[in-house]
Amino acid sequence: MTAVLALETSNDVRPAGTLPPASQAGEFAVMVGQFALLVLVLLAVASEYANGAIGSTLQWTPRRSILLVARTIVPVAAATLVGTLLTLIADVVAWAIFPSLELSLPGLAGSLATVAGVLAAGSLIAVGVALLLRSTAAALAFVFMVLLVLPAVLPGFGVEWMQTVAELLPGSGAAFFLVDAPPITTGAAVALLAAWAAGATAIGGASLVRRDAT
Repeated sequence: MTAVLALETSNDVRPAGTLPPASQAGEFAVMVGQFALLVLVLLAVASEYANGAIGSTLQWTPRRSILLVARTIVPVAAATLVGTLLTLIADVVAWAIFPSLELSLPGLAGSLATVAGVLAAGSLIAVGVALLLRSTAAALAFVFMVLLVLPAVLPGFGVEWMQTVAELLPGSGAAFFLVDAPPITTGAAVALLAAWAAGATAIGGASLVRRDAT
């Protein structure tokens, strides 16, 4: 994806006559590529419910609050770190394909910080949904819809309330950060992603702590 986007970005000449940064290709690639990482996050959380291992896990770790912290921190940190490193590689690949693209250290650092924030928020949402639904397939369908499909599809109907719903989905906040999609402001995008991440973590955590394992 980065190779294709690098060639496409190389034709995106700005009004001032300069080319966009190479990191733009990596950011576009993350929009779709993040779902491979989110699948791993969902598997790390929901697979124990599918194979029945959750019972043994709770016997070994009876304090569910500790289990919740571990089940949240480990997959979220792993997905964020791996995704950020892959984005760095993607940025370098894009620059290598078309060296005329800008690749400055400050711009690269800002881009990677943005990607890390989006990946962390998406992973937190995935963890919470997986703990609530306890099904990898159902959780993946939900995450895929709210992060990618509905934010892109709903505004196309031209109905005001659908546009409003689309703007309240986490995919809209992620799109603003990664591809500068209108009409969400930076503050609104941060609040939106943070609210979804916190809400999903709280609801999923309550499901793990209070619901029976089976």
